Parts: sequence; structure tokens; C-alpha cells
Amino acid sequence: MSTPIRLALDWTPNTNHTGFYVALARGLYKKAGLAVEIIIPEEDNYQLTPAKRVATGQAELAITPSESIISFQTNGVPLVAVAAVLARDASAIVTLKQSGIDRPQKLDGKVYASYGARYEDDIIRQMIQNDGGRGQFISRQPARLDIWQTLLTNEADATWIFLPWEGVQADLKGIDLNQFLLDDFEIPYGYSPVLTANRDWAGDHADEMRRFMEATSAGFRFAVEDPDEAARLLMETAKHPTLKNRNFVEQSQLLASSYYLDGDGQWGFMHKGVWASFANWLTRNHLVADNEGELIQRIDANDLFTNEFLYEEPVLVPVPVRTR
Repeated sequence: MSTPIRLALDWTPNTNHTGFYVALARGLYKKAGLAVEIIIPEEDNYQLTPAKRVATGQAELAITPSESIISFQTNGVPLVAVAAVLARDASAIVTLKQSGIDRPQKLDGKVYASYGARYEDDIIRQMIQNDGGRGQFISRQPARLDIWQTLLTNEADATWIFLPWEGVQADLKGIDLNQFLLDDFEIPYGYSPVLTANRDWAGDHADEMRRFMEATSAGFRFAVEDPDEAARLLMETAKHPTLKNRNFVEQSQLLASSYYLDGDGQWGFMHKGVWASFANWLTRNHLVADNEGELIQRIDANDLFTNEFLYEEPVLVPVPVRTR
């Protein structure tokens, strides 16, 4: 009998998620004795975050930003990152090149299209200040699926994107962007997205977790080895309207695949230093508080993540080096 596992996505199906869909399409989860169901956030119009689904027992696993782990843990909910979906940050704050906003300090007084995510506006404010600005901008929250469009229609001056998704969309449409990488402005952003579980549930289902990780790792390695076929499997399995343009999905997949594996060819492995740097940055800037409003002075990075469920056999797939 297969063990059911519900996986809540953070967004509509996209190339950040390809390894999960490849594992589903190729029967890898079924072979591992798992019945994996993928939940997309449109089912309730984004009312319940994927992290909240795990916290309330409505999903066993979720794709979340690392901020969700920190936020829930500091408020007594034992969420933990069990794998890095991407080995390095693939996001950037962007503006239209034609806007003339070619550095963060020029975002003072401008409109930023926000997802309303935890710590998001604080990160943008600090980026502007680190570039010599005041950090005073107007934050607006359009409907989630309209955020990218508000930049293109000049309703917003900047927003946060994934380079292998909106960045590729812009390239294919000939839209020139200015890209501000967080690390370039002294913000040590953590892993995003990560695969998240309830620590208690994961500990009680360690064998199922390891089987899930083995199948998922194989899915992501397949996407690195054959991105075009992985793109086809993503499109055919997810069957989502945003995945109808084959050329776009293939181009997105090609770039996204360069972010999946680390330098050792491993998917999912997380380094303590990455978690510690981001957690320390948040506490140093007085951004983390508990439910009572009390500032958290210290976060132990060891509590935020675990690599214990990852598949550890040697990976023989070569990791190609690609550039945009």
C-alpha cells in the first residue's frame, strides 16, 4: 500500500518544480511506494500559504521561502527545511531598463510591487539603504498573478522575480531589465525556495522521507541531464495554462536546471553557513519577533534545516556550466 504525501506548491507549476513533476511522470514516487499529490495554491486562490498547510496538517510537505521556516519556528511551530530546491539564489529585484532606475538607491520614492511575504519589504528597504538611499518607497500588493504585469505596465517601478521564469519571459519579449542581486548589496539571502516539513512528522516518517528524497533527487538530476525532455514532462504532467508555450518552458528549463545541483552534483544539500548568515542578518537588523512582539536576539541555524533525509549515494550525472 502506498503512503500518501501531499506536496503544497508555492506558486503555479513552474520550472522550480520540475524535479517533482518528472518524478511523478516517470513513476519514481510510485516505485518508492509513495502516492504523491501536488497541491497548487490556486485551489484556494492563495488564501492558505504552503507553510500554513504543513503547520495545520493539510499537507505533509511544502515549497516555501526560507523566511517561513524562521517565522514559524520563532512562534513555536516546528517547521524545518529538509532540502534546498535550488542550490543558489535565482532571484533578483528588477526594474525596466528604460525607467533609468539602474541601482537600488533610485528606488527611493518609487513603487515596489510586493508579494506581502515575511520580511520582504524590510529586505528591499535595507537594499536601498545599503546602496546609499533612504529606504523610503511605496509598497503595493497587487493580486499575486498580476505582480509581474504591473511592472510592464508601469504601475510599479520594481518587483522581485525569479530569473529563470520572469527573466526568461522578458528576454523572449525583448524587454531589457536592470537586475539587483541581493548578495551584491550585502544581504546574505538564504535558500529559496526550500522543501519544508513538520519536524515531528518527518521524524516519525523518516523512511518515507528518504524514499521521497531519492525519487525527487532523481527527478531533478534528470532535468539537468535532459532539460528539453524534462520541460515536456512538466508541461504534460502539470497541464497548467502558464506552461503552454513550449519555447518559453524549454528556455526557462534550460536556465533553471543550472540552479538545481551544487558543485558536487547533489540536489537538496544545505550548508549551515548560508542559514546562519541569513538568520544573523535578520536578528542583527531587529526583524524577527515572536507572537508577543518580543524581538528575537539569536536564532540557532542548526534548528532551521536538516540534511538527514537526503539521498547520499554518489551522483554520477555531470553538472553542465551554463550562462544566460
